[in-house]
Amino acid sequence: MTPNPVFLRLGPINVYWYGVLIVSGAMLAAYLVSKLSSRNGHDPEIAWNLLIVALFTGIIGARLYHIASSWEYYSQNPSEMFGLQMSGFGIFGAVAGGAVGLYFFTRIKHLRFLEWIDYVSPGLLIAQAIGRWGNFFNQELYGPPTDLPWAIYIAPSHRLPGFESFEYFHPTFLYESLLNLAGGLLLLHLARRWKQGRLYGDIFFLYAMIYSAIRYFIEGNFRPDAWKIGGIPTAQIVSVVVFVIFGALMYIRHRLRRPSMIYQEGVPWAYPEAEAPSGGTKGQA
Repeated sequence: MTPNPVFLRLGPINVYWYGVLIVSGAMLAAYLVSKLSSRNGHDPEIAWNLLIVALFTGIIGARLYHIASSWEYYSQNPSEMFGLQMSGFGIFGAVAGGAVGLYFFTRIKHLRFLEWIDYVSPGLLIAQAIGRWGNFFNQELYGPPTDLPWAIYIAPSHRLPGFESFEYFHPTFLYESLLNLAGGLLLLHLARRWKQGRLYGDIFFLYAMIYSAIRYFIEGNFRPDAWKIGGIPTAQIVSVVVFVIFGALMYIRHRLRRPSMIYQEGVPWAYPEAEAPSGGTKGQA
């Protein structure tokens, strides 16, 4: 028995589990952002406005990353890059696109980017844990064949070339979902409890390092269909680069440790008088 990818049928319109889970994860993330930001005196409504912007730019970034990482295929099939039936999105691109949207949102609203990306990070990783279950309903993101008790059945039509004779496979989506959930809960705990020695942006930097480590592990062990460059999974290469860059930046920032970088509990950040953009209320939406 295979899962039905359709959550609901409304006449000619199909609502898919994948989309339902993505939206559910995004809404939970926005709720967590509203709770974390309100602890520092911000209007919770800001989080829900941010959700709309980040979803839009995140989807664009996710698609562009997927095209770039699968360029060998799309260079031969350019009509599929942005066609109506397009499928395939990359989480690294989604995060980058969402971060771009967040940056412009915070600039327009006169808020601090690093403060808000810290609020976003725990919920983002938890949302990724939820979204991965969409791969279960789509019969995708599974690993090599296995006879372990928790193996999942993959229908013949969804089996990768070379694995047609196998029925049960590693549930790669489940492994990543559980690791994302654990990482998200850790970040949520740190966002709520870590005060001494913390700098604005630390939670996001840790998010980038944690998720990069998760993807490196998953891609190297449970992704037989991973796109590769020189025999190395593309996502592993990106994971190493992201981990090194954000680890180095976090180290350098803590060495510099300027007063404006230091996190302050219960104090919404505001532009200094000399830096406040004209026409806006400092520190408020």
